[in-house]
Amino acid sequence: MTAIQEAQERPRGARLPRSARREQLLGAAQEVFVAQGYHAAAMDDIADRAGVSKPVLYQHFPGKLELYLALLDKHCDALVESTREALETTVDNKLRVAATMEAYFNYVSSESGAFRLVFESDLTNEPAVRERVERAAEASATLVSTVIQEDTDLPEAESKLLAAGVCGLAQITARYWLSQGLEIPRDEAVRLVASLAWRGLKGFPMHPHAESADGSSADR
Repeated sequence: MTAIQEAQERPRGARLPRSARREQLLGAAQEVFVAQGYHAAAMDDIADRAGVSKPVLYQHFPGKLELYLALLDKHCDALVESTREALETTVDNKLRVAATMEAYFNYVSSESGAFRLVFESDLTNEPAVRERVERAAEASATLVSTVIQEDTDLPEAESKLLAAGVCGLAQITARYWLSQGLEIPRDEAVRLVASLAWRGLKGFPMHPHAESADGSSADR
């Protein structure tokens, strides 16, 4: 249920547990920020969307920036966690690449549109926003680079560079795919991009333990 639906079903100003009210306000703010961007959004719009008064909104968040940052924290963490989960689904490196691509495509194609707060924010000139976005990108790349380094014995810096490329490829192609109106079915889009990434990564010599674990040498 969206924040709008919750607001419609509850009398204006109805009391909720503090944690539930906070989630409701975050949901309403997300809808407004995704639709309007940070600069065009107003706290009045968010309060109206949540079905509360502005004083109630300010009880939970002292200002619009703090509300935006709370949402950004939530969705940056979700991106990193989805990357982590993708890498932990298998020890087969080819499937790991596909799972990572799928994680990004799923993140971008979510009905909430929350990816726009992370990848298409109109507030990247704000240091606190930029720091959070960069931290999420760094954390995701670190997760991928750890696997690359373990399985190839490449130096840390080289592994991190390749990992940044993998994550960048996933993010940019997923957003492009979405912008083209989902002309290609998602599963096929994931397969295509994962194939591109894997063709590059499999060219690096694999550590013996990695070859024995996932049979990647057979795919060379």
